[in-house]
Amino acid sequence: MKVAIVHDWLVAPGGAEKVLEQIIECFPDADLFSLVDFLEDRRPLGGKPVTTSFIQRMPFARRHYRAYLPLMPLAIEQFDLSGYDLVITSSYAVAKGVLIGPDQRHVSYMHSPMRCAWDLQHQYLREANLTRGPKSWAARALLHYLRGWGSHSANSVDRLIANSQFVARRVMKTYRRDAAVIPPPVDVHNFELCTHKDDFYLTASPMVPYKRIDLIVETFTATPHRKLIVIGDGPEMAAIRAKAGPNVTILGDQPFKVLKDHLQRARAFVCAAEEDFGIVALEAQACGTPVIALGKGGALETVVPVGEAHPTGVYFARQSVVSMLDAIDCFERQSEQITPVACRANAERFSAAVFRRAFMAEVTRTIAASGWRLRVA
Repeated sequence: MKVAIVHDWLVAPGGAEKVLEQIIECFPDADLFSLVDFLEDRRPLGGKPVTTSFIQRMPFARRHYRAYLPLMPLAIEQFDLSGYDLVITSSYAVAKGVLIGPDQRHVSYMHSPMRCAWDLQHQYLREANLTRGPKSWAARALLHYLRGWGSHSANSVDRLIANSQFVARRVMKTYRRDAAVIPPPVDVHNFELCTHKDDFYLTASPMVPYKRIDLIVETFTATPHRKLIVIGDGPEMAAIRAKAGPNVTILGDQPFKVLKDHLQRARAFVCAAEEDFGIVALEAQACGTPVIALGKGGALETVVPVGEAHPTGVYFARQSVVSMLDAIDCFERQSEQITPVACRANAERFSAAVFRRAFMAEVTRTIAASGWRLRVA
């Protein structure tokens, strides 16, 4: 078979790029396509060259590629994939909209339908200060167009795969399509179990509004006897620094070695976002570290709460200081119920090997009707 893999954009390593890396492991001879490629760390790509779109050559695309969102549906449709038997898209924006013929098979791994265009539109408009005026109406018109285009392009996909039950429900709401669920891979072998914990809490994330790092910092600043360490950088950095008390240490971006060391030693990892899945929370558990998480979205599928067998963490109900403080108090009262071994065992359910087997099996079932055959390792 001739296989093409299409990814939205290659700019910075993240959860989607970890999925892409494992898809490439499944299909090492595939050709790779992306709207833009400015990725400095080439390891997820396995040394592959990348075919990019015309957006790659647009002014200021390296730093402001998102400004070309209105052109992205057009750009993704310009990839000529007519010579491929199987097309695999890794999509959280427009990749699934590639043009496919009737004798080709198209499998799309959905990190999520485009959140800013669907259920989180109003949140994104507020965060971008686009709630009123001509710019607001222009943005709303664009998002309306993207919803229509997204629904139409989903019809060309033979099999949709969601990264969580939460995203599968979003896919059903937006596209009226069933999706198989294959959780993204967690490279548990790169995170060793550590049973000794120091007296600090940790959060690590890009500093963008929906991650709610500001809420975590505000909560710990309100309880100065607790120590918080924050790893990450982004547009919210200045505002978050302004909220941080003396018990909050903000380290900014750090190399993997430093992140892993803190994940291993932290008393607990804290996340306040409504995640589609949440790989870092599982990387913390792979280190034997419990998680305090918002009890919504993907966390409901990756964290086992106190009160269930072999718990790995605690939920809080709302994105508020009071709710998070209640969860931290609960964790400190009942932390003896959570063991590093249980956290590690939970993370191992999401290993890269488990992902590859499930993904290859789903692809094999999807293409069976075409008469092609794949060997599943």
